[in-house]
Amino acid sequence: MNGTVNRESGNSQLHTSAEIIVSARDVHKTYRTGDLTVPALQGVDLDIHAGEFLAVVGPSGNGKSTLVNCLSGIDDIDRGEVLIDGLSIHDLSDRKRTAHRADRMGFVFQSFNLIPVLSAAENVELPLLASKTKPAVARERALDLLGRVGLAERAGHKPGELSGGEQQRVAVARALVSEPAVIWADEPTGNLDSGTAASVIELFSEVNRSGQTVVIVTHDPTIAAGADRVVEVRDGKISRDERRS
Repeated sequence: MNGTVNRESGNSQLHTSAEIIVSARDVHKTYRTGDLTVPALQGVDLDIHAGEFLAVVGPSGNGKSTLVNCLSGIDDIDRGEVLIDGLSIHDLSDRKRTAHRADRMGFVFQSFNLIPVLSAAENVELPLLASKTKPAVARERALDLLGRVGLAERAGHKPGELSGGEQQRVAVARALVSEPAVIWADEPTGNLDSGTAASVIELFSEVNRSGQTVVIVTHDPTIAAGADRVVEVRDGKISRDERRS
């Protein structure tokens, strides 16, 4: 079984008329290490519509992850502007930018980024607790999401007691628990076997069908083929932007 996502046709036409939730204009990002300067993004323009399922593809080291990190506000930019919900996120203070990410965005990374001393349920409920949700409500929501990803029986286990696939499903549940408007996923299936990868991608597809925007960085063409839209990044620029017909 591979990571192919089965999606209904015609969604891209609907999304092009939807509101723009993320808008980037002339975004530049350069990494500097000592005397070495590496341009990662070079004048990127991109609009992402609410409800899109977008795959970001391209060769390694060409700026895919940097693009997602800059669009989501994880990384600062050197020049340009990124609007999310109409807010220029790089003009916000660190505190306000962090609060906006917590309120409106969910993140899934290849490395899982789970806290090892916490149980699966405790990891999943963290975003809700950070937003001042009552503990009982947060725990109920966390257990519900763990059930949705097939881990109801593993809720009390710590990450070290879970397989790689189980840890990634915990990370997905954590990203979804606050019902974010935008989900950013950077190679979320890179460490998974094909069967587990397919189930993770199908979960993203499910939440996208419910109206959430999903942006996935991937090297897997089968995952990209299941997206509404594919954006290719080469040499820090968008070299291709295609919507499914």
